[in-house]
Amino acid sequence: MASVTIYDVAARAEVSIKTVSRVMNNEPNVRPMMRERVLEAAQALGYSPNLSARSLAGSKSFVIAVFVDAALTIDHWRSERGADYLSRIQLGATLQCRDAGYHLLVELIDHEAPQIRQEVGALLAALKPDGVILTPPSSDNEIVLELLNKAGTPYVRLGPEEADGPGPRVHMDNFAAARDVTEHLAGLGHKRIGFVVGEPRHGASQARRQGYLAAMQARGLAVDERWIRQGDFTFQSGHDAAKALLALPDRPTAIFASNDDMALGVLAAAAEAGVLVPGEVSVAGFDDSPSARFSRPQLTTVRQPVVEMAELATRLLIKGQVKGGAAGAMAAPIDELLPFELIHRASTAPPPVA
Repeated sequence: MASVTIYDVAARAEVSIKTVSRVMNNEPNVRPMMRERVLEAAQALGYSPNLSARSLAGSKSFVIAVFVDAALTIDHWRSERGADYLSRIQLGATLQCRDAGYHLLVELIDHEAPQIRQEVGALLAALKPDGVILTPPSSDNEIVLELLNKAGTPYVRLGPEEADGPGPRVHMDNFAAARDVTEHLAGLGHKRIGFVVGEPRHGASQARRQGYLAAMQARGLAVDERWIRQGDFTFQSGHDAAKALLALPDRPTAIFASNDDMALGVLAAAAEAGVLVPGEVSVAGFDDSPSARFSRPQLTTVRQPVVEMAELATRLLIKGQVKGGAAGAMAAPIDELLPFELIHRASTAPPPVA
């Protein structure tokens, strides 16, 4: 059976081929009734536009690429804890791409590799994406930003902490969220609050650390440097940090890990040490991943609007609201701040009575 073509759709809808093309490419200035007629004809015939043919017909590739951190993503999958952050970005971006007839490609970027310039340059030349969503640390990486501007590729920086960086920014307030978690713990009566810092290459890690410190200072609570431990957003780093914190003679009565995977590591270390949560130590995380809701006890955490951020970033790129090259970087800045939510669950409670 011959495949259905654009000519068949045009004949059934009684419109020109150009009109069918404009509808399939989701272009503006098509009357709603005409658009509906073309879509009904396409659905009735089972017509699906060929991506390669669409790309050859014009300058668009109909591809949106997402740059993610190779090292952290691989560590998550190897630990068998999954990569919830990436999954939620994919969900938000895919929903928008599907509705607009675009394809989404996820590309792992190795920021530690000496040949990052060559790899990213080759990737842009091969894919020729219509837009790129940058997740940390790509969103603050000067080499990546330089190459995108040079190629004239539109991009949106997802979750960067550098407000004065080039290009549009879609983010949440990591400083305020970490401050609110710390305020929650202090409000329960905790005075010795430990903190596990995230991956140092990610701008959010330092913003969350500063939010923690600001809340402690506002409450007039002293901060012992031994209560702050470096992690890297993995379960194992949270586990190691908690073992060190729980071994202190004046150990914290609460531990705030700056992502859920590390907080789960804290829960595991507490269980191994025979320390009750939240009876002897409260634990809080950041992200509101599915594991936060299924852990025992369930984690108090911050819900990031990751799906919504990815949806908005993709929508900005597909609708052409972001321009590529130096002109795009110098244009009036797009700075979209999305709200977070502090989720109180069973892992935090008042400290034990001395």
